[in-house]
Amino acid sequence: MNHSMTLNSDDERISYLSRNDAKLAALITLIGELTFNVRSSHFESLVLSIVGQQLSVKAAATINNRVRSLVSSITPGEIDRVDPETLRTAGLSSAKINYIKDLSAKLLHQEIDLTLLPQLEDREVIEMLTKVKGIGQWTAEMFLIFSLGRMNVLSLGDVGLVRGARWLYSAEHKKDGNPLAQHAQKWSPYCSVASLYLWEAVNRGYVDSGKTVEELVSG
Repeated sequence: MNHSMTLNSDDERISYLSRNDAKLAALITLIGELTFNVRSSHFESLVLSIVGQQLSVKAAATINNRVRSLVSSITPGEIDRVDPETLRTAGLSSAKINYIKDLSAKLLHQEIDLTLLPQLEDREVIEMLTKVKGIGQWTAEMFLIFSLGRMNVLSLGDVGLVRGARWLYSAEHKKDGNPLAQHAQKWSPYCSVASLYLWEAVNRGYVDSGKTVEELVSG
């Protein structure tokens, strides 16, 4: 069963980030309490991450719901059972169908063991997962955050995070360097928490509002 984690002003992780980064503190004030889900099923988490690759949050959620409607539960056996053409009707590309089928087969044949992952270091988790077809660095990083609940993950290649950081730090026209890397030291060991707030800034439309975070806070 999935469980939720709630971040608010009483949380030491929020206090730490707010002390270390005034811009991020303003964003946290603007967004307020934030709750996110940690998926308990490692297989389901990987399948949904593969489905969501290169899609908006809304589009990914739509296709995820369609996939869920095709099976009693998202398990290796159920995904293996579903005909590829049926999966295609949910909006999955041929490549993504191939990826989740390959993942299912590897688990059913015990070629990989997801139960080992919680005991591994972040780097080791990424190394193991990226050996699976269709699972790259980004998907492995999302798994670390949303399935293992790791708190110090920063996906430097995530387009949404880069957009959020460029807006927050008014660096839209500064193309020299990744704004995430430039601020990561201030966020560690809670880079995942900072990421959640940057994603939320994108999801709520603040990044495209034409206003700075200070202007939005002042109302």
